[in-house]
Amino acid sequence: MDIVAKLIENHELSREEYIELLTDWENPEVSQVLTEAAVRLRKQYYGDKVYTRGLIEFTNYCKNDCYYCGIRRGNSHAKRYRLSREEILNCCENGYALGFRTFVLQGGEDPYYTDERMADIVRSIRSGYPDCAITLSIGEKSYESYKLFKEAGANRYLLRHETASEELYRRLHPEEMLLSHRKQCLYDLKALGYQVGAGFMVGSPGQKMEHLAEDLIFLKELQPQMVGIGPFIPHHETRFANETAGSVDLTLFLLSVIRILLPKVLLPATTALGTMDPLGREKGLAAGANVVMPNLSPVKNRKQYDLYDNKICTGEEAAECRGCLERRVLSAGYRLVAERGDALV
Repeated sequence: MDIVAKLIENHELSREEYIELLTDWENPEVSQVLTEAAVRLRKQYYGDKVYTRGLIEFTNYCKNDCYYCGIRRGNSHAKRYRLSREEILNCCENGYALGFRTFVLQGGEDPYYTDERMADIVRSIRSGYPDCAITLSIGEKSYESYKLFKEAGANRYLLRHETASEELYRRLHPEEMLLSHRKQCLYDLKALGYQVGAGFMVGSPGQKMEHLAEDLIFLKELQPQMVGIGPFIPHHETRFANETAGSVDLTLFLLSVIRILLPKVLLPATTALGTMDPLGREKGLAAGANVVMPNLSPVKNRKQYDLYDNKICTGEEAAECRGCLERRVLSAGYRLVAERGDALV
């Protein structure tokens, strides 16, 4: 049995087989077979539905200094902002009226938002929107912190592992940051009953196929309900400013592989894909993705949450953003739905 057929049948490969498969990513025949299998699985479990997540980027302060990130601590040129509890709730109100039933609170690791402050915000959203899912994406915390947020009403947590390779992790992060700790956070979140999202950058500086194989092995082991991947895009205020961006086509290839690996996974067509290719998100949906994440953040702050250069959708109001996405999703042959879009068990 060839490797492609083996992946489709077993939903898993060995490290060496992944490397062999990934080395063939530019082969259009391989790509087509994987895409067809991915779309078949996506339609089997989710039909033609595309779920929306209303993204609220509530702080761009961060205590970490990840070498690739535009809002890292060491970027003295970043214009910093924080949203108040009231501003966050206004974003939710606006989003709910537009049909969003999942709110994603995303920010840097900002010490201003203490656990209690964060739990208070979550409680406010939970009491105001009992039918909505609340997703947090606020980095590495203790088991106790995650437990507090869960008890306050959070349902999901996104924490990209960025790379499952110790070697590559070291190249991308300062020494005080540990891959082992990041992975432990993901296992803690799973133990607490969160729907968990992991993910990685495609084409980060120094990344090899061996590293991507390790990502796929880790995802199969972790069994997350969500996986967010996107091409690496350099930011001008980082040490990787002059590095080449990751490939859109390799990202699409990997989206199909991940859909086959984890058939019921919630898989976003990310903003980074749309930044690199005007039709990136449509292509993502055609490769097996079933989630989009339009921005609900106040327009005045959008440009300040610049993780990478040339990020799209920083100028439109949320309603325009949703309307634009609705048209894009339809053009890809799917439909945007106003549902929570929980992961299938």
